[in-house]
Amino acid sequence: MKLSAIVLGLAAVTGIDGSVAYAQSKTVVLITDEESKLAAAPSADLSFRAGVSRGPLITVVSPKPDDVGLKSPFHLQLKFEGRGGAQVDPESLKLTYAKTPAVDLTSRVKPYVQATGVDLSETSVPPGNHTIRAEIKDKDGRAGTTTFTIKVAK
Repeated sequence: MKLSAIVLGLAAVTGIDGSVAYAQSKTVVLITDEESKLAAAPSADLSFRAGVSRGPLITVVSPKPDDVGLKSPFHLQLKFEGRGGAQVDPESLKLTYAKTPAVDLTSRVKPYVQATGVDLSETSVPPGNHTIRAEIKDKDGRAGTTTFTIKVAK
């Protein structure tokens, strides 16, 4: 029995859309070797930012920042939470690799974005430290951002 038949069979039993189930069974290349070799983006001084943001909260669930010996592929999971009852707009997600020039990763994760977050069971990136900026807006147009670093062991 072919893998696709098994995946679609499981999708039918569990009630999951077949295209989503099949998509989740493939490894998503989030960052290529060539992109990882680009010059690092200059670090920004964000000390001028004051006040409390009312935009959505973005939490990196996996991988944990203190994961030692993280190997690729790994599980990438981001969680979105609207504030003050506002709904998150999943279409507004923008994921950017902090390099010069910046690399837009949004289209690579778009099939896995929901209002509650991003969930990629198998994400591939080259060994090294990779800084990524995530931004999402709520239905009222308020933006929430987070910057995180994925450290993949060699």
